[in-house]
Amino acid sequence: MSTVKRFDALVVGAGVGGLYALYRLRDKLGLNVQVLEAGGGVGGTWYWNRYPGCRCDVESLEYSFGFDPELEQEWSWPERYGNQPEILQYVNHVADRFDLRKNIQFETRVNHATYERKTNLWTLRTESGGTFTAPVCVMATGNLSVPRVPDFRGLEDFEGETYHTGLWPHEGVDFNGKRVAVIGTGSSGVQTIPIIAGQAETLTVFQRTANYILPAVNGPMNREVEAQHKATYREHRKAAYETPFGISGYPPPTKSALEATPEERNALYEQKWQDGGQISFLYAYTDILTNDDANKTVREFVHGKIRSIVKDPNLAETLCPNDHPIGTKRLVLDTGYYETYNKQHVHLVNARKAPIEALTPNGIRTTEAEYAFDAIVFATGFDAMTGALKEIDIRATDGRSLTQDWEAGPYTMLGIMCAGFPNMFMITGPGSPGVKSQMILSCEQHVDWIVDCLAYMRENNQAAIEPTDKAQHDWTMHVKDVADATLYPMAASWYMGANIPGKPRVFMPYVGGVKRYKAKCEDVAAKGYEGFTFAAADKQELAMTGDD
Repeated sequence: MSTVKRFDALVVGAGVGGLYALYRLRDKLGLNVQVLEAGGGVGGTWYWNRYPGCRCDVESLEYSFGFDPELEQEWSWPERYGNQPEILQYVNHVADRFDLRKNIQFETRVNHATYERKTNLWTLRTESGGTFTAPVCVMATGNLSVPRVPDFRGLEDFEGETYHTGLWPHEGVDFNGKRVAVIGTGSSGVQTIPIIAGQAETLTVFQRTANYILPAVNGPMNREVEAQHKATYREHRKAAYETPFGISGYPPPTKSALEATPEERNALYEQKWQDGGQISFLYAYTDILTNDDANKTVREFVHGKIRSIVKDPNLAETLCPNDHPIGTKRLVLDTGYYETYNKQHVHLVNARKAPIEALTPNGIRTTEAEYAFDAIVFATGFDAMTGALKEIDIRATDGRSLTQDWEAGPYTMLGIMCAGFPNMFMITGPGSPGVKSQMILSCEQHVDWIVDCLAYMRENNQAAIEPTDKAQHDWTMHVKDVADATLYPMAASWYMGANIPGKPRVFMPYVGGVKRYKAKCEDVAAKGYEGFTFAAADKQELAMTGDD
């Protein structure tokens, strides 16, 4: 029989959220914490996503931990936007600097989590047969951590090499002299396509949906900019929480796009195109994400840019998105993406016009043609936001199951907790700004709220906390209402689960902005955790230590 290992708190996942949770729970609350991580190292998405060209779309000086002033001063980023190796190096530095590895068990995938009300204990079981218990469970499983496995017919018949951008071989892949296909033009596809094009003998891209792609204008870090930023880092961190996206440095717009003249708009859009980045565009005017006519002015500008870069007019039109407002799917930053299609050995297949029917032993067959390849890259995305949680069988011994509760879409209170599952906290779960914000900032905000909540429970002799069904329902409906007041639901995006066959079409992130969301979280706490119920400790303690 396997030994049951008991702790004060269990954390699932050693990405940026899990590491910060470990740090705060262990070093600030003094709990005996165990982190269970499926991968062989820390980093979460930056551990798994090693495809060529993988890079963050938030500037390095913003996409970093803000909890330690010394940490932010000592680390120096080499580029404006960090790439995967740089970010993974940074996360490893954080793990080493705060001695976090001693509390992490790697290559341990959790597949069952059960709560017992009588004992106030969570029991987590792993694929390898391990059993861990604790009164507190923190799910730091990530929003983009379950790669969507393609469901093409004949997948096993292809005799060449296949890769998924979310499960890239750690040793890398050499595409020199090979005929390569890339399926998918979301963020990972857009980032990797120019790199693969520089190696492959031929590259064929299968695009089902054209996406809006903006220039990153990446380059070596401007050391003067870095010095100025570091001199006022505390002010930047504070200012980031006062913005919708959790990113400082972008003054809020004060004018409607429809109030500006066409000349004024185009001049502003051109400036933002040259500056690079995505937030700048979304922040150009007050109504870009709420008024379709205003949004159309940006769409037309970007379409013009695509037509000016791509030499073949027909190809340019295929690359122009026409089925969703700009910004309603995650904007993608690129370096040389559109220019890649001017190369003679790069081809684009309109997979909406000619859908993929099957993979064959030699390649891919569409409704119009058959193509031969040596390697196929699936840039087909993730089962976002709910996928990782639903891969774990989460239930309570009274019969409640998270999978069943979420059959029609996720219901949460603040994206942090779910009714029926006491002491189970989620970091950037559905119903929170999460993927619509600077993720490290949102992870820190959630963890701080969780730690403050546990401290409150300790001070008030409470053993368990959970939201009421009503509070959870009301918050989820509020998330929906806020989204419905914008253009976001007009896109069939992974924000709505539209990339996963059979997944409920529910808009999952909270798009009211980080500032409003943080204020709501603070208000709930200030009112004695309004919308939550507690169970008194009696003879039980919140912290239960030692191994059995």
